[in-house]
Amino acid sequence: MQAIDGIFYVIVLIMSVVVHEFSHGYTAYLLGDNTARDSGRLTLNPIKHLDLFGSVVLPLLLVLSNAGFVIGWAKPVPYNPNNLRNVRKGTMLVSVAGVLANLLIAIIFGLLIRFSPFLISVSLIGPFLKIASIIVILNLVLVLFNLIPIPPLDGSKILFSFLSPKYRYIENFLEKWGMFILLFFIIFLWSKVSFLIFMAFHFITGVSLM
Repeated sequence: MQAIDGIFYVIVLIMSVVVHEFSHGYTAYLLGDNTARDSGRLTLNPIKHLDLFGSVVLPLLLVLSNAGFVIGWAKPVPYNPNNLRNVRKGTMLVSVAGVLANLLIAIIFGLLIRFSPFLISVSLIGPFLKIASIIVILNLVLVLFNLIPIPPLDGSKILFSFLSPKYRYIENFLEKWGMFILLFFIIFLWSKVSFLIFMAFHFITGVSLM
């Protein structure tokens, strides 16, 4: 059962990160950049977006090892910020789009959980709640994780879009050391902020995970 659950977690995570990346590309397309479309990445076909390690191997290892959290990523959808009609604002919107897509998924399935007694038959409500809860939790994890303002995550691009040019040295520092800082954050600090996921889950669904 653990292996089956682990595979399902990975499938949900893959589809969630695919939607995340597609949202980046589609937003860039709407703002004037055709890079994602021209490279064949403006699609929800998961095969086009999969990163073998980040989308499959790592999340499956985390699930099967009972690590207590699941993270993963897809291949970033390419876009050229110089093609955007407004480079600074457009870059921020492209970055926010992926986060909002995962938040929307979490809200939709969270509301289905909240109103499931009125929508789902008693015989199906147990399996539905399990599946929907996994979808909500994983998408909330992606929202929180991607909002961390450390490169290469979306939160860093959102932060940089608001920074004055005189603070560009902060961007340069984070770009240079971002992966090391992010690794430190995941190992030592993620557990300190993950409670926000449980709070958001309860707020959306009305159900407590604690």
